[in-house]
Amino acid sequence: MLQHVSIPIRTECPPGACVCEREVLLADPDADLRPLRLTRAEEQRLLERIDAVASYDELRRLQDRIRANLGVELRIVPGPNEVRTLRGILIVLEDRPGLCKKVRQSVPAAVRKVLDRHPEITYAILDAHGLFGGS
Repeated sequence: MLQHVSIPIRTECPPGACVCEREVLLADPDADLRPLRLTRAEEQRLLERIDAVASYDELRRLQDRIRANLGVELRIVPGPNEVRTLRGILIVLEDRPGLCKKVRQSVPAAVRKVLDRHPEITYAILDAHGLFGGS
């Protein structure tokens, strides 16, 4: 039996198009429904907010807000190999039941665009992970 939800939640994707396990999440009365709160309209607002990021501190605050509001971790770290280009930075939105596959692709793509536009943010990420002797 699916639980009744009083908050607006994301509409389900067409069958076979996504593996978000929405029904499994709705069937569990103790499940964390925060990922389902990211409706298509909220996804657009999130992507616009990501696009407006202009500093490393703003990006960190955005990561904190995503963690608090959706219960999902947005990881942005240097890759395991040498980082020669922006492609060497790993950007992953944690896979969680209820989080649409499209969102797991669009959020990292939006972050990558920001890093491309603001290389100083990329340098700050590398410095934060010890490349330039940072903490």
